[in-house]
Amino acid sequence: MRILVVGAGGVGGYFGGRLLQAGRDVTFLVRPPRAAALAEHGLVIRSPRGDVHFAAPPLVTADALSGAFDLVLLSCKAYDLDDAIESFAPVVGPETAILPLLNGMRHLDVLDARFGAAHVLGGRCLISATIDPDGAIRQFGEIHAITFGERDGSRSERAEAIARELNGAVFDGRLSETIVQDMWDKWVFIAAAAGLTCLMRAPVGDIVAAGGTGLATALLDECAAIATARGFAPSEAFLQQSRAMLTALGSVLTASMLRDLERGGRTEVEHLLGDMLRRKTVAGTFSLLQTAYVHVSAYEIRRAREAAP
Repeated sequence: MRILVVGAGGVGGYFGGRLLQAGRDVTFLVRPPRAAALAEHGLVIRSPRGDVHFAAPPLVTADALSGAFDLVLLSCKAYDLDDAIESFAPVVGPETAILPLLNGMRHLDVLDARFGAAHVLGGRCLISATIDPDGAIRQFGEIHAITFGERDGSRSERAEAIARELNGAVFDGRLSETIVQDMWDKWVFIAAAAGLTCLMRAPVGDIVAAGGTGLATALLDECAAIATARGFAPSEAFLQQSRAMLTALGSVLTASMLRDLERGGRTEVEHLLGDMLRRKTVAGTFSLLQTAYVHVSAYEIRRAREAAP
């Protein structure tokens, strides 16, 4: 199976690297600056699950891309989605499956509109990873997993074939018959965590110590209510686990959105918080989620204004 991994950052570089380590036919689609860095230093993964170094990983830039791929593993940031689509669109053939690993749900609408829903699987990943100053990918913790499946819940031949490709790699790969629910569950947690830690500009444990337990649970409940109204109610077990994580005293958990904000970078606020708000079915008073959305959006507006000539 020919696999095109779009991006070689913390997500694409990690999972693509692990597939390469397992002997799969992987090619990384990267921008010229990342291609130059990888050509010079190689693809390096530092992980509790074992380090790996590929001195000459298989790379391609959009101008040199050709031939249909069997699987496109899409790992870009949400704000890069349109550019990423333009870069890999020429190699989407009649049988190509697209497996996106973005958070939220809006990207499914965009991909469906461009390629047709039949090409687009559901997917989510669970990992904490970043790029070190030297360009290496550093994974934190023990969790590194991809869950995917057909959005109608079927176990198709192509889904089974992809599962076989993922099996045997170092990370955990799982074919799910409830992938859309899985994606909504992750979105509910990520949106609540992002809203909470960005609004308070602090890790979970510090917020709890300051008396913010109610804020954390209220944000989670608001996101869960939106999912429920859309037909994807989180299970009570999921909500209990999420509440525990968002109210743990001493926890250093922060959302990646806060880390982006603190370094002055671009955030996925529209994809994670804005789109969640737009899927709200009942209008009401100004909510905590809306407050968090305005808070991060104001940062983005100021960032753009100050960067303007």
